Amino acid sequence: MAWAVLSQGSVVAGQDGSRAAPHPKMSAHQPHRAVATAYLQPSTGQARLGLYLHPSIQRHERASIMNSIQKHLSPWVIAAAALLWAISPAWAQTPKAPLGTASAFAILGGTNVTCTGGSVVVGDIGVAPGSAVPFTNTGCIISGATPPATDAAAVQARVDFLSAYAAFQLQSASCVATPGNLSGLVLVPGVYCLDAVAKAGTLTLAGPSDGVWIFLVDGALTATNFTVVMADGGNPCNVYWVPTAAATLTTSAFKGNILAGNPIDGSITLTGGTLAGSALANVAVTMTGTSIIGCEALSGPFCCHCKKHHKQDKEHSSCNQGVGNGSEGCDPGRSNHGDPAHSNDELGGTPGNPGRKGGRK
Repeated sequence: MAWAVLSQGSVVAGQDGSRAAPHPKMSAHQPHRAVATAYLQPSTGQARLGLYLHPSIQRHERASIMNSIQKHLSPWVIAAAALLWAISPAWAQTPKAPLGTASAFAILGGTNVTCTGGSVVVGDIGVAPGSAVPFTNTGCIISGATPPATDAAAVQARVDFLSAYAAFQLQSASCVATPGNLSGLVLVPGVYCLDAVAKAGTLTLAGPSDGVWIFLVDGALTATNFTVVMADGGNPCNVYWVPTAAATLTTSAFKGNILAGNPIDGSITLTGGTLAGSALANVAVTMTGTSIIGCEALSGPFCCHCKKHHKQDKEHSSCNQGVGNGSEGCDPGRSNHGDPAHSNDELGGTPGNPGRKGGRK
């Protein structure tokens, strides 16, 4: 049974073609601080409301927020809102499925990993069980360990990755159907079922640092010029994209862990753009001109920005990125605090060769 999704006044059709009634101003009150997402199951008439309130919202502000919502939502949604309001100011019972040892890898392939076109990888690369040519590096800059040094660890990481993939698939019965390209949506933590429509535009994930987003894709995950933005402290390492086929990202600013676990079609192809998270594939991973920073680098103690970095995409903690060969070596020579999506210098800096002028912003 499909749930139609309404988020910040954006209406998304359910699988049976029906639509939820639009309420354009539903989430207009301080977006990213108070995010309301209404769900309607047309076949049963059941309704849900996901309500996320940022911790900075004071008690006296809650009344005005609720009044704003009441003006634009029907009574059955108000009842759901009151129930969720009483339970918690955040999304309740958010599911989690950790990656185990696989979280230590920025890139993990089953048969082979191919890196070309000047890609930049901050984190370890592993391949298991491998093939005749398990790893190819043509002009890439990689700060972490690579095969064969990671071969032993990659074996267990593969087991943990496929276990997580199977666990995520079991959550499809409780997901919220969210068809379309996701452009313009603001989604709170939860489990979402996506179709194979190519993703484009900008998707905002608004939630606390411990919030978890799981996207189960029925088919291939494809995206071109697609941007994922974390808001209100959301952590990209708590975002999971789980396609049943391949994943292909082109010139996208993507965030989250991609788990392509299909034994036949489970490959990941990254062309241009950036990835903050991990690319885990049952088959192969191919990168061409892509900048990738794994979760170990995003939250590890050796990286200057640590957990403060993703308080919000445009806020960064202070550190000396210009040196590039000290404790901040996870991000050598680029003043982007470890996030390739926000570099204000050219890519390609190495220890002892700090950032260059004239790069993209």
